[in-house]
Amino acid sequence: MKTLDVSVVTPSGPVLEGSFDMVVCKAETGEIGILPGHIPLVAPLQISAVRLKNGNETKKLAVNGGFMEVQPDKVTILAQSAEKATEIDVQRAKEAKERAESRLQAKQDTIDKTRAELALRRAVNRLDIGK
Repeated sequence: MKTLDVSVVTPSGPVLEGSFDMVVCKAETGEIGILPGHIPLVAPLQISAVRLKNGNETKKLAVNGGFMEVQPDKVTILAQSAEKATEIDVQRAKEAKERAESRLQAKQDTIDKTRAELALRRAVNRLDIGK
């Protein structure tokens, strides 16, 4: 069976390299599944999970935005940050979620709501993957 060579890279270096049967990401336009032989594509990614399927096994990564480039036999994900499920510090993610929620509930003009919302989305994504 054909596979896709997948590379997930962040500014701090490579996070994952491997061959997989299928890659599922959430692009800005919606969720997209990539199989070997897919047409070339470049898509911006949301803060979400990347699911990498190999047979009956699925690996998950928490990705915080970036871009996905698809070639018929290769997928490259250039992310602002990415973490494997096994590397996520769940306690730290819970604390980040609580901080972001308290900032959003505060009625202060000095709070950057957009930044707090993004921090909340990142924390929730990390908690979903880290469980």
